[in-house]
Amino acid sequence: MSFCRRGFTLIELLVVAAVVGLLAGILLPVLARSRVSARQIQCMGNLRQLGLALQMYWDDNDSQAFRYRRFSTNQGDVYWFGWLAHGAEGRRQFDPAWGALHPYLQGRGVETCPALPYALARFKLKASGAAYGYGYNLLLSAPPNRPPVRLASIRSLTQIVILADAAQINTFQPPASPDHPMLEEFYYLSTNEATVHFRHSAKANTLGGDGHVSRADPAPGTLDPRLPGQIVGRLPVEQLMP
Repeated sequence: MSFCRRGFTLIELLVVAAVVGLLAGILLPVLARSRVSARQIQCMGNLRQLGLALQMYWDDNDSQAFRYRRFSTNQGDVYWFGWLAHGAEGRRQFDPAWGALHPYLQGRGVETCPALPYALARFKLKASGAAYGYGYNLLLSAPPNRPPVRLASIRSLTQIVILADAAQINTFQPPASPDHPMLEEFYYLSTNEATVHFRHSAKANTLGGDGHVSRADPAPGTLDPRLPGQIVGRLPVEQLMP
């Protein structure tokens, strides 16, 4: 008894290939959107943890905000986010243990945003590895001859932004140059510099003074045009004024 084995015809193979291609065309954008959404959710979780640490810091420090830059030591500077050594860009040592919020975070893990493109060819690291992906509202700090802002003096804790997604476009420190602008980590928010990175579908995640996390649009006319594809600008002034 003989059996006749019938293979797929060319038309059947073409139909299968077309169906697979169609499914891939439908699923790939969905997977991409899911990845973007997951990064945004993780970033918001980071800011919530930083917000809890901030509340504990305020409780322990008479409701007084911390300074952006505190002092110099060990051939480096102590900022709100940690100690950063002097030296060549991308090779500077970094120690987060000096950061104002570090004692309340119980270890690293929430300091960098998964959507900040550290692997981008035009990304310029400041330290030998990723340090911090968020910026602090510079208006809460103060000159050395004046104390930082107190919680009670802030006019609206629900409106003011304490931390937000941050980065800047650098053209003045090698390997960046005016002809080769690069994206880099940045650590403060201000009313006159483009340092907010709207990296979540053209929006930035922000932490409010009352601990809530929200999404913000750039203030009109504030985007830095020097690095197309990276949306770096400023928040509206009213979101930063204490």
